[in-house]
Amino acid sequence: MTQRRIAVALGLLLGSLPLLAHAANSEITLFSLNETANGQEFSVKLQILIIMTLLGFLPAMLMMMTSFTRFVIVLAILRQALGLQQSPPNNVLIGIALIMTLLVMRPVWLEIHDQAYLPFQEDEITFQEALSAGKQTLSRFMLAQTNETALATMAALAGEEVPEDVSQLPFSLLLPAFVLSELKTAFQLGFMIFVPFLVIDLVVASVLMAMGMMMLSPMMISLPFKLMVFVLVDGWTLLMGTLTSSIQPF
Repeated sequence: MTQRRIAVALGLLLGSLPLLAHAANSEITLFSLNETANGQEFSVKLQILIIMTLLGFLPAMLMMMTSFTRFVIVLAILRQALGLQQSPPNNVLIGIALIMTLLVMRPVWLEIHDQAYLPFQEDEITFQEALSAGKQTLSRFMLAQTNETALATMAALAGEEVPEDVSQLPFSLLLPAFVLSELKTAFQLGFMIFVPFLVIDLVVASVLMAMGMMMLSPMMISLPFKLMVFVLVDGWTLLMGTLTSSIQPF
């Protein structure tokens, strides 16, 4: 058995020698420059390397540069207000937030596709110009969702001043200001969602106290009523409509 394994291994090694020789004779060009109508451009292999590197930052970009943070926080607060610990589960909440993010960000993606991706594919602009065009579109969306207080706070922390033309604001200041604004908006929406369910909890607790049932958990009694109210008012539709309308046009 051992001799058979050795023979198979030697056969595989000998069979791979032509492939290794072909790979050794092949030239792998990574940092070559291509002549285009707009001048020199990086090789396709280097562009793919850059894109693959950026894909590693995709989860962070999704959370920090879109409305995903706002949606997932509001959904988590809703679950807490209803008194449900694990339903819907985290994966479902993240999926709902992701779908809502794709829906809300669709105009941004389309504009980036039309003004950055397509011209680059047709060699009308360079790779750097495509990145700049995409960044400009994304910055306009983020700026539309950012309040002036957050901009002033981040500028003060960085020791800079907010320019009169906010469109010229550095991206290093716009990004944290956008995240701060998203957190503030998410908690404002969460407060408005939490209050009606808190009222139901207080009413149920008062009734139980009046009936002398102090040992009975108010949360257990109020949960069916909160679910009933949420379903009767078509809560999911109202929630999705509120989240969508909270996004400012850019």
